[in-house]
Amino acid sequence: MRVIGRRIVIWGSLLVLLAGGMTYSLWPKPVPVDITYVKTAPLTVAISEEGETRVRHVYTLHAPLRGYLKRLTVDPGDRVAANETEVARIEPAPPEFLDVRTEAGQRAAVDAATAARALAAAEVEAARVNLDYAKTELTRARMQSEHQAISQRTLDEAERTFRVAETSLATARASLEVRESELSRTRTQLLTRQEIKSRSNACECISVMAPIDGLVLQVLRRSEGVVEAGTPLLEIGDPEDIEIAVDLLSEDAVTVSVGQRAVVRNWGGANLEALVKRIEPLAETKVSALGIEEQRVTVVLDIASSPALWRSLGHGFRADVDIIMFDEIVPQLPLGAFFRIGDDWGVFVVEDDRAALRKVAIGQRNALAAQVLEGLRKQEPVVLYPSSEIERGTKVEAR
Repeated sequence: MRVIGRRIVIWGSLLVLLAGGMTYSLWPKPVPVDITYVKTAPLTVAISEEGETRVRHVYTLHAPLRGYLKRLTVDPGDRVAANETEVARIEPAPPEFLDVRTEAGQRAAVDAATAARALAAAEVEAARVNLDYAKTELTRARMQSEHQAISQRTLDEAERTFRVAETSLATARASLEVRESELSRTRTQLLTRQEIKSRSNACECISVMAPIDGLVLQVLRRSEGVVEAGTPLLEIGDPEDIEIAVDLLSEDAVTVSVGQRAVVRNWGGANLEALVKRIEPLAETKVSALGIEEQRVTVVLDIASSPALWRSLGHGFRADVDIIMFDEIVPQLPLGAFFRIGDDWGVFVVEDDRAALRKVAIGQRNALAAQVLEGLRKQEPVVLYPSSEIERGTKVEAR
């Protein structure tokens, strides 16, 4: 009897321990969670985009006429003075080479001009002979008129003939000068490049002067050679007069206003303060890195910080720009604590170590936190990043 009782006690104890272990293993355990608290702190909401610095007024100098550009000696970064520094020099362009057909045509033109000059010279000689004869006839007519040997009409006719002969001689001489000028012009078409170069020593060159005080930003054409009128040569600007251009999505640009505060960062130095100066009225279609067409609007900002802080900035430098839309001290929670309940926002509040569902109203938000308008009290514990294991009434414990 004692052996049977002992066995009953042993097996009963084992069964009790086994039942207790199974009960303990199946008993609901608190879900470990991260806890955060509603706190009052500064909340900044901004539109962030990549911007580019640029000199406010860039002057692009062009060739004023067609000619031979001498090699530019200025370099980017050189300082220039308005109307004093010569940045480029243009000489007359050399003539083009003549092919066989063109040269033959020019030589024929010279021969024709030579013949025309000879004809004009002969006409001058003929006009001179006619004038001498008219002069002799006029002298004879005047002598006869004194003795009343001829009529007054005959004397008048002799004088008219003399004046016509004088006019014909003047016309012939003028025609000869025209033919000589044409001959000279046609002969110049056959001048060689060496002859032209020897005659152009005293030719006046065109100097391109700097229009403002500033620095050379970019040399667009350095090597010498023939340039056409309007060819861009270099860019000049004042690097101390810098602005920042940011391309915003059109739906973001409509929320920005002139005078709005901005922060310039990641440009290589301390953060800079800036103000929105201008919002351009035209949106341009641009393709993003993902190949998506977007409507972008250029927003221009003025740097408000002291120039001593950004003196090293230049034209075309990259910078990140945050246009501040909201910046106040408000009650807030990390964005990971919120989730959607239909059209509302909700959170799990920890009450008596259990999760309680609470609908809340939020205001401004950024990528990290959101403003709490209604539904929560200051320093109230809230579950951060709630998982699918948490429901209304689920027991929780802080990690």
